[in-house]
Amino acid sequence: MSVRAKKELGQHFLVDENILGVIGRLADLRRDDVVLEVGPGRGVLTTYLADRVLRVYAVELDQSLRPQLAELDARPNVELVFGDALRLDLGQAAPGATKFVANLPYNVATPLIAESLDGLPQIELWCVMVQREVAERFFAKPSTKAYGAVSVLIQLVAERVGFHPVSPNVFRPRPNVDSAIVAFRRTGLPPDFAYVKRIVEASFAHRRKKLANSLQLSGVDVSGVDVPDVRAEELAPEQFLELAERLR
Repeated sequence: MSVRAKKELGQHFLVDENILGVIGRLADLRRDDVVLEVGPGRGVLTTYLADRVLRVYAVELDQSLRPQLAELDARPNVELVFGDALRLDLGQAAPGATKFVANLPYNVATPLIAESLDGLPQIELWCVMVQREVAERFFAKPSTKAYGAVSVLIQLVAERVGFHPVSPNVFRPRPNVDSAIVAFRRTGLPPDFAYVKRIVEASFAHRRKKLANSLQLSGVDVSGVDVPDVRAEELAPEQFLELAERLR
């Protein structure tokens, strides 16, 4: 029996298999890869991955999809994990995974990617399908409307290696927005990234205010620190590392 997509879970099931080749190319899939997938849905992408890599760990929140995914779960190189990806220890759920390849549910894409940057230090490459607006935020430039905390955090950790627009027609139900596949490869992880993340998020928490005000309103003590007299969106990612070092 077919399972209906749940709007409250941000589900849009992939139905056009032609897009899988694009994902495979941008994810640079190899036979010895161990892949983490979040939101397998009906298993279209999971099947494609399992046919090409060593192992797939697929994390799914929706228990009603168990029957549709049972055949995949029986495959020796697929492990299905039911739970909330934002609450699970994904490092334990997907041991050895070095690639994160997924058609991400719209409502968890940004926090999940942000958490994975340091929460999954073994991930070397991300290839995710998200709302196009979200994908464009990831590598937005300073002083643009799309530039925000997630832009800074991702750009401090990774470089973009691929981008492919995706039509709403590849999903059921058809979303009201365009999507995109974005791929990025890890370049490193700044020291004490958890603290850097706190400063970045505090800086953008009140983005209409000047940087010092936004930090103070977010509980960061800026007394005695030379904070640039600008809004957060005017600083380049590397400048946030300098700011965090001063504030520390």
